[in-house]
Amino acid sequence: MLLKSIITQIAEQQQIAMRSAPNPFRREALSALHPLQSHAQIIAGIRRCGKSTFMQHYLKINHRGAFFLNFEDPRMSYFDMNDWQRLDEVIADTGKKVLFFDEIQYMPEWERFVRKKLDEKFQVFITGSNASQLHSELGTKLTGRHLDYTLFPFSFREFAKYRKLKPSADSVLDYMETGGFPEFLISGKTEILSQLFSDILMRDVALRYGLRDLKSLQQLALFLISNTGNRITANKLKNTFNISSTVTMIEYLSHLESVFLFFFVPRFSYSLKVQNQNAKKVYTIDTGLIKANTVSFSKDLGNLFENMVFLHLRRKHEHIFYYSEKQECDFVVVEKNHPEFLIQACYELNADNLERETGGLFEAMSCFGLKKGTIVTLNQKDSFKQNGQIINAIPAHEFLSL
Repeated sequence: MLLKSIITQIAEQQQIAMRSAPNPFRREALSALHPLQSHAQIIAGIRRCGKSTFMQHYLKINHRGAFFLNFEDPRMSYFDMNDWQRLDEVIADTGKKVLFFDEIQYMPEWERFVRKKLDEKFQVFITGSNASQLHSELGTKLTGRHLDYTLFPFSFREFAKYRKLKPSADSVLDYMETGGFPEFLISGKTEILSQLFSDILMRDVALRYGLRDLKSLQQLALFLISNTGNRITANKLKNTFNISSTVTMIEYLSHLESVFLFFFVPRFSYSLKVQNQNAKKVYTIDTGLIKANTVSFSKDLGNLFENMVFLHLRRKHEHIFYYSEKQECDFVVVEKNHPEFLIQACYELNADNLERETGGLFEAMSCFGLKKGTIVTLNQKDSFKQNGQIINAIPAHEFLSL
């Protein structure tokens, strides 16, 4: 329980800090934010990707006098269900009608409070780093009353703009090496990404979900980040890490996905059952995070390159699959329940892989009735035609700038 005076003091100090902070780098996602006063705006994303700074920038531009409260402040750890009324009084005292809550999802009954403020005609913005926690009660308490956005670390375009680089093969390699976490781009200290990886596992996964087997969690996460771009199954992972059951392993994977650390891409099928029965391909939220926490990617750039291409697609499209029949295609982008784009990621096309890379794409194009496919390479440009179909190979800096 907190005194009203303490909540007021915390909010005032945070407000002063927000106002005095320098103007941040403008994120591209700002243009996608179109708030409705009747809906809570949910901005979710991995820890330290810039969510709070993103919203502070938005509020400075559009709602400079908004009420701001970060629930991750250590002093807010004593906040309980009885304090919502006190917070209500603090907000009333300010007379403000726009509310910004950072990491509110860990507080008890937060959904009821947000619904109450929406009913009272307040405009509410929420940021958080745990998708399942944010959405656990939204379906019942805020049905039809929330708009969701996902914020990623810097994209290639943002990275190039921030570093004042021209799009090129060299700047792509730079980006692939460092990734897009803002703090790392500022400092260049690898230990920031190592500590971030550890913090996500301990604070966002183990602590939040009450996991006691920390060693298995760490070993699993290190295995996944070292095998980005590869296929995994819960059953095989269960045996590898001596987890008690496949169900428990699925829960571990779900937790790691909910905090935006990993993405698990299913094999394409119109049947959900078939999707769930097949192996999934794992990708990591940031290539710099991979480099900082593994040794296996020092020479093997192919999977790192594929991960980078995936992240670019995932920023724009939610439904992504891989294709695997006689041959394979890395990415099938689905819109309105129909495959729309086919992408192959290949660091370098050469005599050894050309038939495999084009063959998988041509097969997938025939399967889905598509006339065009794309191979993303580091710096090659070419085209390949077959039976009225065409594959365009394009340099990564062009693809990542789209």
